Amino acid sequence: MESCPECEGTLKAEGCETICARCGLVVTEDAIDRGPEWRTFEDGDQERARTGAPLTRSRHDKGLSTEIGRSTRLKGRKRRRLSRMRREHGRAQVGSKRDRNKMFGFLGIRRMVSTLDLSATIRDRACVLFESAQDDDLLRGRSIEGFAAAAVYATCRTAEVTRTLDEIVAVAQADRDELKAAYDALNRELGLPTGPIDPREFLPRFATELDLPQSIERRARELADEAFERGIVSGRNPGGVAVACLYTAACEQDVSLTQKRAASVADVSAVTLRSTYKRLQE
Repeated sequence: MESCPECEGTLKAEGCETICARCGLVVTEDAIDRGPEWRTFEDGDQERARTGAPLTRSRHDKGLSTEIGRSTRLKGRKRRRLSRMRREHGRAQVGSKRDRNKMFGFLGIRRMVSTLDLSATIRDRACVLFESAQDDDLLRGRSIEGFAAAAVYATCRTAEVTRTLDEIVAVAQADRDELKAAYDALNRELGLPTGPIDPREFLPRFATELDLPQSIERRARELADEAFERGIVSGRNPGGVAVACLYTAACEQDVSLTQKRAASVADVSAVTLRSTYKRLQE
C-alpha cells in the first residue's frame, strides 16, 4: 500500500505506525519495534553490546564476575549444597594473592568513598592509583588498608577536593602512621602532582556547615588572599587558616559564631584558631 485508502495521500512511517501525511489516518500499526536495542557512547558502532552491566574500575575483575544468590525457599540438603557452591564460587573468584590484595584494597576504597560522600570519579581514580602502586610493588611490607586510604587522600589532593588527613583516617581501617607511610611512598615513587593545600578550598564547605551567609564567605576569601600575600599561611594548618578567616569575617560583620564551634568544624583546637585570628588582626 503506497497511498492512503481514504484520501490517497502520502504515507509515512513514524516509529511502529504508518500514518497518512494529509489526513493523519493510522493505516498500519506494528507493535514490534525493529530498531536496535543497543546504545553506546564510547566506541561508536564498533561495540554494539546488548546486555550486561558496564565495566567498572572499582572492582578487581572490572565487574565481570557473577554471584550465586540466596533463596529462602530451599531447605535441608539443597540449601546446604547451595551454600557450599556459593563458598567455592567465592574462592574461585580470586585466582592469586595479588588479586586478593587488590580486591581488599578496592573494597576499602569503595567503603571510604561512600562514607565521605565522594563522587564515582574519585572512586575510580583512587582504584587506578592503588593498582599502579601494586604494579610498582609498593605494597610489599606495607598495610593494604593504609594504601587504600592513601589512594583516596592522594586522589582528593590531585582533584582539589577538600578532605583533610584526619577525615580520611576517621573512616579508614588504618592509623595515621600507616596512611602517611603509604602516601609518602605514592608521592615519592609515582611522582603525584600534589602541591600545598590551599585554605580557600575549605571555605565553601566550612561556611555551609557553619550556616554562614555568602557575604561572610566572600570576606573570608579576601582575608585568605591577604594571608597568602603576607605569608601567614606558611607552616599552618590549612583547615585552621580557612576557619580562622571565616571567624574573622563573622566578627567583622557581627555574626554570632563561637571559636569552639568554628574550630570543631575544621577539627582543630581553639588555640590554633586564635593564633591565626590574631595574625589576621595584625
